[in-house]
Amino acid sequence: MTETEFNQLVDATFLKIEAALDASDADLDYETAGGILSLEFEGGSKIIINRQGPTQEIWVAAKSGGYHYRWDGAAWRNTRDGSELFQSLSTYASQQAGEDVKLS
Repeated sequence: MTETEFNQLVDATFLKIEAALDASDADLDYETAGGILSLEFEGGSKIIINRQGPTQEIWVAAKSGGYHYRWDGAAWRNTRDGSELFQSLSTYASQQAGEDVKLS
């Protein structure tokens, strides 16, 4: 995948995450700036999602740890366990929000 294709794919993914956050009832704020999407929860905890151009991955830093996701042609998959990005983000956000957060 070219750098341009990667950046377009990440931009589309970030927009999809933002739309899912808007559609959820979760009590959180988010902000996108400079290729980084930050989710902030009540109490001040955060999830940071950012693009890593050199490796063509999306990296996620959550309270539970750091995770790398690579595009497999159909979805962003965790490089360790193969889990899908949106399912994983739902889990991480639910843990940090203390309530069920569904991002799909």
